[in-house]
Amino acid sequence: MASSSKRPRSGVSGTSGASADTGSSPEAREPEESVPHVRVAVIGSGFGGLGAAVRLRRAGITDFVVLERADSVGGTWRDNSYPGCACDVPSHLYSFSFAPNPDWPRSFSGQPDIRAYLEKVATVFGIRPHLRFNTEVLEARWESEATRWRITTSAGQWTADAVVAAAGPLADPQIPELPGLSAFPGKVFHSSRWDHEFDLAGKRVAVVGTGASAAQIIPSIQPEVGKLTVFQRTPAWVLPRRDREISPLEKWLHGRLPVTAKIRRGTLFALRELQVDAFVRRPGLLRVVQQLAERHIAQSVQDPALRAKLTPDYRIGCKRILLSNTYYPALAAANTEVVSSGLRELRGSTLVAADGSEHEVDAIVFGTGFHVTDMPIGARVFGADGTTLAEEWKGGMEALRGSTVRGFPNLFFVIGPNTGLGNSSMILMIESQLNYLIDALTTLASVGATAMQPTARAQRQWNLELQHRMDRTVWTTGGCRSWYLDPSGKNTVLWPGSTTAFRRATRKVDLAEYELIMRTSPTAAPTTARTVQEVTA
Repeated sequence: MASSSKRPRSGVSGTSGASADTGSSPEAREPEESVPHVRVAVIGSGFGGLGAAVRLRRAGITDFVVLERADSVGGTWRDNSYPGCACDVPSHLYSFSFAPNPDWPRSFSGQPDIRAYLEKVATVFGIRPHLRFNTEVLEARWESEATRWRITTSAGQWTADAVVAAAGPLADPQIPELPGLSAFPGKVFHSSRWDHEFDLAGKRVAVVGTGASAAQIIPSIQPEVGKLTVFQRTPAWVLPRRDREISPLEKWLHGRLPVTAKIRRGTLFALRELQVDAFVRRPGLLRVVQQLAERHIAQSVQDPALRAKLTPDYRIGCKRILLSNTYYPALAAANTEVVSSGLRELRGSTLVAADGSEHEVDAIVFGTGFHVTDMPIGARVFGADGTTLAEEWKGGMEALRGSTVRGFPNLFFVIGPNTGLGNSSMILMIESQLNYLIDALTTLASVGATAMQPTARAQRQWNLELQHRMDRTVWTTGGCRSWYLDPSGKNTVLWPGSTTAFRRATRKVDLAEYELIMRTSPTAAPTTARTVQEVTA
């Protein structure tokens, strides 16, 4: 029987199928007087969840909890602890603007340093009293009469006026269903559930997948394993990684003169904003970048046959661009074999590729990504009419400004549909969505409304325009099939614009795009109206 290493993840369980039996029936509910109520419940404690908590406190909203199913903060930077795990965005841009870190050790920081940064954020900004660890969200259900969310967790129930879904899309690993996998006699684990107790030294190891995680794992384990077999369905474009140690003088300057850190961050930001046009409007401009990648592989891989296997047949940028100086040398090593085919089935300890070749291994590492276009939270969140998010999104994920979904009042996403990036720091997008969240909550309070949901027209128009812009991007025209696309071929993951444009789009809530729900008395049924003026007139 195959063994696997599993750890709990942030906030929401990973199943993307039917909702678990959560005991949400009236008979299973806790006595109402014993159920704690908060103004806001935040799901997840990675960058999105911790950022939301900090911004809530800064806005004077202290009546909130952060529900985390693991036993510590960190999100994806807690779970992904595989050898070589590091960020591919420069450190000074991959951090909160309100929490600069002058002590980043390298240009591109590793997982331990990023996780330590998030632990520090939780402490310095006073978030720890709000954290509820080992609390997995099993179900969140909107109660229309009470105009609130009822949240059933592994540690009991909560009610909340609003829910912030910040578990993120890189939360739950995706492992392909392969014939014979359950009977594999060796060790099996996903890159995000690395088993540090299993010794790879001298073993025959298979790595399935050649994405961003695999590109870091492969050069890290290649020198110690006996034989490394890499299953590659589609090669990735790889550019050199311009990484270096940050000198003590630089750290001193950033600590003593914070303006120097701001200049550094601003420069990194500007350089990435300048790249946007090539990705979203004029993909032909990426030809120069592709030539750099072609030169990189030519210099790194001498064997023409291997070089041919590793050279993509699509335009650079269509799939995620990888950064590495060690990936190609590891693939060219004597103890590495690249199988340019997917994995078809397993027969005992023999892995059978789609091309029919057979490979004996002792362990399998799946670098096969996550449930991104089918967010795990979808099957566990029930809206105003009892429909789950998964059902609402069966034709593809969509939200208004990546943040709110019609039929799910007061549900706010952090890293929601079409908020991902292909060239810059996700922290920029997270902070923009947090601006939108805080403005929504303060607007509700100022106009005396209880809840809000987007109008059907606003949500539809936003997504029609977004997908129209997507048609010109390299992700659509580049000739590849990536994890940015859902099964129908629709890109529901990335934002087709600059982070500056998204910041403008989420600076303030436009009440014309929303229906507001409010009560006229404690016992009255909630009233829905497009504007507050219509309700109070």
